[in-house]
Amino acid sequence: MRFWLLAMLFACSGARAADETVPICYGYGCLAQTDIRYTEGQLGEVRRMLFAAVDAENERKMLAEAVGRLYAWAGEQSDIHNDRGGNLDDGYVAGKMDCIDHSTSTTRLLQLLQARNYLRWHRVVGPEPRYFAGVILVHWSAVVEEKTDGEAPRFVVDSWFVDNGQPAVILPLEDWKKGAGPDV
Repeated sequence: MRFWLLAMLFACSGARAADETVPICYGYGCLAQTDIRYTEGQLGEVRRMLFAAVDAENERKMLAEAVGRLYAWAGEQSDIHNDRGGNLDDGYVAGKMDCIDHSTSTTRLLQLLQARNYLRWHRVVGPEPRYFAGVILVHWSAVVEEKTDGEAPRFVVDSWFVDNGQPAVILPLEDWKKGAGPDV
C-alpha cells in the first residue's frame, strides 16, 4: 500500500522518472541527426546544477556548464565528440557541427530543460542570426530570455564557439550581434 501511495504522489507532483531522447544535428546545415538518450541520472545531475543557481546571472553560468555536459554525453553516443569550436578545426571528421547544427541542437536541449522546469530565471526563445558583410555571412545561435517584469534581456547560448563538451559561451544578445565572442 505504501508503494502505491508513493507512486501516486510522484506521478501527481509532475516529476518525471524517464529517460529523455533529443535529436542532435550534425554534418553542417543539420544534414544528419541522431537521437541522443539522456538518462534520468544525467538529467538529475543537470537539475541539481541549475537549482544551485541563486539568481539569473548565476543560472546563466550554470547553464553554460549544463549545455557543455549535455553535449559531452551526446558525444559518448555519437560522432559529435569530434566537433571542434568554429568550422575551421573540424576538417573532414564525422560528427562535425556548424552554427546551424549547434543553434538547432542547443535550442532543443534548452527546451528539454525548460519542459522539465529546470530553468527558473530564463525562458527559451527561437534561434537568432547575426550578419557580417551585409547578409553574405550569417551565424546562428540559441537564445534565452531572462524572466523579468520589464524589458527582458536576451542572451545567446552559443556552443559553436567551443569544442564538444566544453561550457557554452553565453553573451548578451546585442553584444553578440555586434561580433562579441571568442575568435575561432
